[in-house]
Amino acid sequence: MAERAEDADDIPQPESAPPTTDQQQQQQHDSPPPKAPAKRNAFEELMAPKPKAPISQAPQFLAHKASQVIRGVWRGALIEYIEHPERFPDKVLRVTADTVLIKDAFPKATVHLLLLPRSPAHYLVHPHDAFADPAFLAMMRGEAAVAAELAAAELARRLGSFSASNRARDEAMSRGVGPDQLPPGRDYSRDIRVGTHAHPSMAHLHVHVISRDMRSEKLKHRKHYNSFNTPFFVPLEDHPLAQDDVRRQTGYQNGNLAKDLVCWRCGKGFGNRFAELKRHLEDEFEKWRAE
Repeated sequence: MAERAEDADDIPQPESAPPTTDQQQQQQHDSPPPKAPAKRNAFEELMAPKPKAPISQAPQFLAHKASQVIRGVWRGALIEYIEHPERFPDKVLRVTADTVLIKDAFPKATVHLLLLPRSPAHYLVHPHDAFADPAFLAMMRGEAAVAAELAAAELARRLGSFSASNRARDEAMSRGVGPDQLPPGRDYSRDIRVGTHAHPSMAHLHVHVISRDMRSEKLKHRKHYNSFNTPFFVPLEDHPLAQDDVRRQTGYQNGNLAKDLVCWRCGKGFGNRFAELKRHLEDEFEKWRAE
């Protein structure tokens, strides 16, 4: 089998008889004088249309292609937890076929977890659109309920000894009272919030599972605080959002991020005085954990 030609010069040309001497002289006489090579214009070359690449390959799966584009950028950092959770034993709390539950690397409260779906068909889709899929939403709600239980248990482990609501239970436990006879303690599940941001900062879909207190050194400016304490934070239970829900509107949500600061616990206003709010949150944290 003949080799495929890689260039036009490789294509065999039709044979013909060699020209006679008279023919050669006549061709030389009739031939116009050679033209000087055209002067190259760098601007024209730059602006000239480039030949289109042949469409010879099937398009890649959109989610995979997009994931590769953002993989090395900070917005795409969550893909490593989704695809290789075993590499992060100090960060990953739970892995299933459908989700990965991790500790937030920049927690905005005492307990702050992220629930990451593993479905390529959903994890690069905006939450408002992804949760329009009933089956996907039902799966994420079930996984989020487990994540919230783990978050509440961790909150109780860290703060339970400070709570007046736990005092009778703690005293009964110290006396050896059996688990079935213990008085109820503080219900920390009420202090856990589950939801998404209206405009997520990370590329891959993630659900926040976060304690109520907003006490963290990683909470550094007004947008951080307002993203969890205005309608910018959309509870998972509110999904799917109606198409005319105002929380879908970018202008409305930008306004929420720029709102004056208000304490989540007592309602006191702080305008744009974030440092003052931070000091106030320390006082409120002491009262909150003592409840």
